[in-house]
Parts: sequence; structure tokens; C-alpha cells
Amino acid sequence: MIYAIGDLHFDFSKEKPMDIFGEKWVHHEEKILDNWKNLIKPEDLILLPGDISWALKLNIAKLDLERIDDLPGKKIIMKGNHDYWWTSLSKLNNLKLKSIFFLYNNSYKYKETGIVGTRGWISKDNEDFTKDDEKIFERELQRLKLSLDSLEDVERKIALMHYPPFNMDLSPNEFIDIMKSSGVDICIYGHLHAEGHRYAVEGNIEGIEFHCVSSDYLDFKPKLIFRD
Repeated sequence: MIYAIGDLHFDFSKEKPMDIFGEKWVHHEEKILDNWKNLIKPEDLILLPGDISWALKLNIAKLDLERIDDLPGKKIIMKGNHDYWWTSLSKLNNLKLKSIFFLYNNSYKYKETGIVGTRGWISKDNEDFTKDDEKIFERELQRLKLSLDSLEDVERKIALMHYPPFNMDLSPNEFIDIMKSSGVDICIYGHLHAEGHRYAVEGNIEGIEFHCVSSDYLDFKPKLIFRD
């Protein structure tokens, strides 16, 4: 089975309580951990598209990553906009976590499914979009291409993104153009919380199946994406 849940916002230090964002977030870590343990089996794959830990440094994030590492299943982790601890792939791999694969300009094969992705960025029609955002946006497009180019032949392709690959009017943006041209079947994204859920786009769009998997959008329960 392939499951997904994003925006765990774990905080081993307990210095960043998420309940300031609403009652729904009270004890959210315990909800995620309990649902995970009750649902996920060792042979399952879990896709985690960003905002994993509030830690600022890798040595502190390691404490949250170790908690995830100890949970059942193989995990694919990608960078979100709040993962300030994220560093080079070599440093991440040097953590020697037994069940975590870091998705960063690379790809992962699970049975006959290929996993690719990149963080993404705010859409170009966002009123706050700047020239600096343009550079980041283009860099993220290239990273998605690099991830796709690294993938061998598979029966299906799943693309992970942190930011939704849609414009403010909910129309597909350039990330989806790349997915279409590369034969992506499923796209998983997060980032949206609370009132932001109104921007969640799901279902089959231009031949790609979309899932919003922000943890609060899922009531902190991993979502089944594909039954293999």
C-alpha cells in the first residue's frame, strides 16, 4: 500500500505548539502517531511532502526524524517551506536512518511505482510574487525535471510537491505541464491549512489524479493513495 500525509510539523523541543492555529491541532502529534501505528504496516510506503519538523538545525530535526524512522513502513521525505533544517543530500543520508529516503533531485522506485518530486513555490499570479520568487520558481521546475529524468521505467509515476501546483484561480500551472509531458499519474501535495483548505484541488485533472494531504486536511490520518 502507498499512503501519504504532509505537514507533520513535529517539534521535539515543544517550543512551537501548533494549537495556536486552532483547536483541531491540539495534541496533533499524538493523533498522527496513533493513526499511523494503527494503519501502516512494515511493508507499506508513506509519502511525506514537506514541513516535517519545526527544527532550525539538522541535529535537532534528527530527533523528530528518528521518531518517524521508528514508525512502521518505508518513508519518502521531501522538503517543505518550513524545513529550515534541510541541508545537502549527503548530510541527510549521513544520518543513516533505516527507513527514510530523502527526495532531492532524485527519485525512488517502490515495486512498479516511481516516486519523484520537488518543493514547488507560490504561483506566479500571487500578488506577493517577486523577481526573487521567479528565480525560485524556475529552479523548482528544473528540480522536478531532474527528479523525473533520474527515474527508470515504471508502470506508474507519483509526483510529490509541497506547494499546490495550481494558480490562485486554481488552474494548473507550469509544474503540471511538466508532469503531463512526463506521464505522471498521481500528484500529492500539502501546505494548505485551515482557511487555506478552500484552495485544495483534488480529483482527475488533465489526466493526473490530485490529492491534498496536509495533515489537518486529513484529520491527521495517512491517506491511502494506491493499493498495490
